[in-house]
Amino acid sequence: MDFTDWEPIYEAILADFGFDRAADEAVRDRAAAHAQSFDLDRLDCSGETVAVAGAGPSLEAEVDLARGADRVFAASTATDRLASEGVAVDAMVTDLDKNPETGLARTERGAVVVAHAHGDNGDFVDEWLPRYDAAHTLVTTQAAPVGAVRNPGGFTDGDRAAFLADCCGAAGLVFPGWDLDDPDVDGLKARKLEWAERLLYHLERRRGERFGVLDGRRDSIDSI
Repeated sequence: MDFTDWEPIYEAILADFGFDRAADEAVRDRAAAHAQSFDLDRLDCSGETVAVAGAGPSLEAEVDLARGADRVFAASTATDRLASEGVAVDAMVTDLDKNPETGLARTERGAVVVAHAHGDNGDFVDEWLPRYDAAHTLVTTQAAPVGAVRNPGGFTDGDRAAFLADCCGAAGLVFPGWDLDDPDVDGLKARKLEWAERLLYHLERRRGERFGVLDGRRDSIDSI
């Protein structure tokens, strides 16, 4: 997604949550010091179905949706849970705040990690990103891309994974482990899930596709 298209959405997110753009940019710049150019052809999904795995409670019940996909892009801890079910993950998409050890182990064995830098995770970026093998780490930002740091679009780990799959040419997207009405999340996480839903709705319209995870919900989604 071109940043000129993403920027108005980004500004709306900043305004809604009261996030500081300058803080996003500062952590992005610190992350850039550890980023190397990443060849997106490694994640080429042309003609393929990509399972965008969320870390919701339904993941294990929907694991066959991931198992049957051509590729799997997983949000954060969904990576570990899929591994325990014998499902390989092509890209772990994370902002490093839950299971950074998994990301470290992945890059050490040559598996891809998509590590996100934003204003609230600078400590994690400083601690973990220098330890990751940069050759296997794609560093992302929600602010303007700089150097080797990219912005494929998206806000939460899950919807960033969807935007990345779109960027890499996915023919179709499926969504195991997405629980948009999870009653056990706190208020901030619930608001982030609302934005994830809106962003998926925006992405499906841009792609001319209908995502099963949004079935029965579209009439109540505020469009961007």
